[in-house]
Formats: sequence, structure tokens, C-alpha cells
Amino acid sequence: MVNIRSLDPSASPLDYYGSELRRLREEAGLSQTQLGKIVFCTGSLVGQIETAHKVPTREFSERIDAALMTGGLFTRLVGLVLRSQLPSWFQEYAEMEAQATYISTYQSQMVYGLLQTEAYARAVLSVEQTDRLEELLAARMERQRILRRDQPPVLCVVLDEAMLHREIGGPEVMRAQLEHLLSFAHEPWVQIQVLPNEVGEHPGLLGSFNLLRFEKDPDLFYCETYDSGHMTANSRVIRERSVGYARLQAMAASPKGSAELIARVMEERYGPGAVA
Repeated sequence: MVNIRSLDPSASPLDYYGSELRRLREEAGLSQTQLGKIVFCTGSLVGQIETAHKVPTREFSERIDAALMTGGLFTRLVGLVLRSQLPSWFQEYAEMEAQATYISTYQSQMVYGLLQTEAYARAVLSVEQTDRLEELLAARMERQRILRRDQPPVLCVVLDEAMLHREIGGPEVMRAQLEHLLSFAHEPWVQIQVLPNEVGEHPGLLGSFNLLRFEKDPDLFYCETYDSGHMTANSRVIRERSVGYARLQAMAASPKGSAELIARVMEERYGPGAVA
């Protein structure tokens, strides 16, 4: 029997998406199976999305908009839906990240989320998020859309060299990830630097952190603990962390030298026949 579970559209973006999909499908006089055939999926999948049991993808949303002639409604909604799948304590940061015009980040453990490949992100998230892996993965990939805007934010990244040697997902995944980092070498709005292992004490020893700058709003500082995030616009913190970040950039290899280091680690550690 078709699941006709009643939804409260105000409960969440996912519930609203599902209720609108059901309403517009029924207005079009289509069954779940009929709509599924039009958008190249099963009627069961349509039903699961309508009842908020499954998270829609961007591709699904674009096909639904075309099939039901909704003027891009579901393509607009899916961003909110996917962002709502992020951990609750991270959602506020993700919203601010999407509005920032300048992002500076120091990463000591892994590649910054905006620069992760899907395979690398899957390996990272699968450590503890097996129940909601696909939803969280889709949400992380959705965050990266800000880098493909007509006017993306300026992104400055300092990565600890140890991260290049930390094999996440296996050699093939790591090689593809490092290749992905190198692909940004000629993007004028992205600067990637590596903090070499030989650097001793440095301002990032307390852990990874991000600084966000906006067109009109105050700057923000963000850092994470195990299962929570901390964000502040405190002027003293912003001043101290901005100076610390400038020092990290000065201590790191130049963008050109960093690209050469990434390429060398990629070939020596993860290249064909390389011995880890």
C-alpha cells in the first residue's frame, strides 16, 4: 500500500519539500510510479521523499522541476534540505560560510570540507556516521557549491604537511584528493599553502580554526571540539587569530612551493607502485 503518512510542512525543510512534492504531483494528476518513470527513478523513491524518509538529491530536484514545471522550486529548496542534514551545531557555521566573501582556514588533521573530494569525504564521515552517511555526504558536497558561484569567496588555506601523509580512504582516494588540491593552483580566488613538518612551534598548535570575513557584517572566528562548534565575533579573538593566521601563512611554504610539495608527496607516497 502506498505510504500516505501525513506531514507537518513546518516540521523541517525535508518535511516541507516532501509535502510540496506530494501536493504538486497530485495536482498534476500523476501517481508516484508515473512521476518516477518521468524522472528516471522508482515510484518507491518518490514515495520515500514525499514522506520525508529519504533525502532528495540536487539531480532529482532538477528533474522534478522539469517534469512538474515548477519554475525551479525544488532546485531552490534542496539546498535548505541538504543543509538541514548537517549536525545541528554546525548548521549556523555553514550558513555563515555560504555568506562569507573571504574564508581563511588552518587545518591540522584533514582537508578543509570545501576542498574534499566525494571519496575522501565519504571516508572521513564513515568513521562515525554510518547511519546517516549518504545524507551527510550530500550535505558536505552541497556546501562546496559556493566555490562554483559567479563570485565565489576568496579562500586561503593552510594545511599541515602531516595531513598529506595521513592516508584516508586508501592510496587511490588520497592521490585523487591531492590531485584535486593541485587543480586549484591556477584559481585566482584560492590560495593553498602547506606548513612543512620541519616548522617547530606555531600559532596553530591548539588546533584547526577558520576566519570568515563579510561584505558588511563583523568578522567571525570558528573552531570545533569533538561534537560541537564555537563561533564568535569578539574583537579581541578576531585580532589574535588574524595575527596568528598571518604568522602561519608566513611560516608555510609559498603557494608554488606548496604545490610542488603536494605533488611530490602524491607521487612518492600515493603514485603508481608507491610504497606507503
